[in-house]
Amino acid sequence: MRTSGLILVAAVLLSACQQGGNPAPSPEPPASDQTLSFPIAQDVADLDPALISTGADVDILRNVFSGLYRFDANLHEVPDLAAGQPTISGDGLTYTFHLRNDARFSNGDPITAADFIYSWNRTVAKQGDYAGLFDIVAGYGDVASGKSSQMSGVVKVDDYTLNVTLVKRAGYFTVLTSLPPFWVVDQKVITAAGEALWFTRPDTLVGSGPFHMTARKAGQSMDFEPVAGWFGGKTGSLTHVHVEVVADASAQIAQYEAGVFTLIGYGRQPLSPDAATRYTTDPKLKSQLTLVPAGTSFWVGFNFRAGPFAGIDAGRPGRHAFATAIDRQALAAAVCNQKTTCLAAAGGVISKGLTGYLGDGVDRNAKFDALKAKAEYQAWDPNGSRVKGLTYTYDTNPFNKAVCENLAAQWKKNLGVTVGCTEMDRVTFFEERNGSCAYPMFRQSWTADYDHPQNWFDYLFVTGATSSGSCYGNPSFDEAVARADGSPPAIADPTYRVAGFTLVTDAAYGGLLYGVQQYLVHSYVRGAGGNAVYDNPWTGVRIVKH
Repeated sequence: MRTSGLILVAAVLLSACQQGGNPAPSPEPPASDQTLSFPIAQDVADLDPALISTGADVDILRNVFSGLYRFDANLHEVPDLAAGQPTISGDGLTYTFHLRNDARFSNGDPITAADFIYSWNRTVAKQGDYAGLFDIVAGYGDVASGKSSQMSGVVKVDDYTLNVTLVKRAGYFTVLTSLPPFWVVDQKVITAAGEALWFTRPDTLVGSGPFHMTARKAGQSMDFEPVAGWFGGKTGSLTHVHVEVVADASAQIAQYEAGVFTLIGYGRQPLSPDAATRYTTDPKLKSQLTLVPAGTSFWVGFNFRAGPFAGIDAGRPGRHAFATAIDRQALAAAVCNQKTTCLAAAGGVISKGLTGYLGDGVDRNAKFDALKAKAEYQAWDPNGSRVKGLTYTYDTNPFNKAVCENLAAQWKKNLGVTVGCTEMDRVTFFEERNGSCAYPMFRQSWTADYDHPQNWFDYLFVTGATSSGSCYGNPSFDEAVARADGSPPAIADPTYRVAGFTLVTDAAYGGLLYGVQQYLVHSYVRGAGGNAVYDNPWTGVRIVKH
């Protein structure tokens, strides 16, 4: 059927040409200067893959480093340094990865299984923010604690074959191997240049991606160029990438409009509020602004262990009433900067644009109904004693404060309940929220580290989750997540969906907003933008004649 369709299309086009139809337009002529330039508000925190911790760092350095797999535009993992998909043992615990035998670092050094063994053990030993992603690999604990220098679960079979043994089934493991902690680094270069210096100099910041660094002024700028003869194929049209640190959002806009910057948004940069308004409302400018999901969710967290909302069943009417008393469209209008930074959430706790998103409007706890919410609240707490002195706690941040003030006003109007806004310094907030579930109601949010429901459910809602703050615990939810975690996608995806709806049924959270990423791009730029987790790779960007 596919071949027949292609023949039909060809016939139609030929007929059109014979009848005087216009031929397909010729490719757009390229600009002579193929330089991509963009600002970031803060300099990269870490250039070492073992220590990378921020989204901006990842978005820039994923063009310089690579791992076994990478993510395509739809966030599906595809082979990068791996020669194909892994072979998985019958018990689901051992993965055999076959490597490309033509892969090389940017300095020409060949990449072999030994480089992965070195790189992965080095990451675990350094214990950066994301080293814990290796905790499902056998021997992780010994290296993390310093008892050993080698994980027992990572074994070289030959120069281009690697065996990895896990301590439990993890259907998401190949997703993890695409992430920065799993990127490969060159041991020869690091040994020669020194652990503390190799990533500080362009000539020794050696990766295996399509671009390499050519210049760096710490705190000011970075420059990159394509790797000559890159093993992965074509590096695209760009000949130069310039990244400049510009803290002031208004200054970023001024330089963009002067043509100094090609775009704004790479490195997950936000627009200033006045610029967002102008580029959203001005018909002559709005075509330059693109908005995509940002892989972030914001919600009201409820304490299941103590306080008025405790207990899955006992606190459910109260949680549901407080959630449905929120007009999320009004909240978004108040705090989302012309809906360019966020939008109303109504499709589950996992953000729009990611695997695990339940669907538009399916979260019944997010359906605003003031009259029903008040009736449900009054039936649950007829004399107001349950919520007397209730507070919503958040960490110091103007956005968090604005959200709380809006919510408090809505709860007062729609439920007749006075809720206090309690601001805490960030360190104390996270220590008390995550460490002891100290707050009856609180700000919660999550930004995807990778596109997989496991990244949300295991860290936020399973019993004992370290980033929860709610002390939620439902055995049926835990069982579904554990089963999904150990299954291939065909089984895992529908099982995660069941778990997602369990959270809705339990009113385990009060969904508020989903994040939005803004890209401001000149009309002569093609291929720039991004998805819910990453900016588009530089290999796909080109500048046309203008």
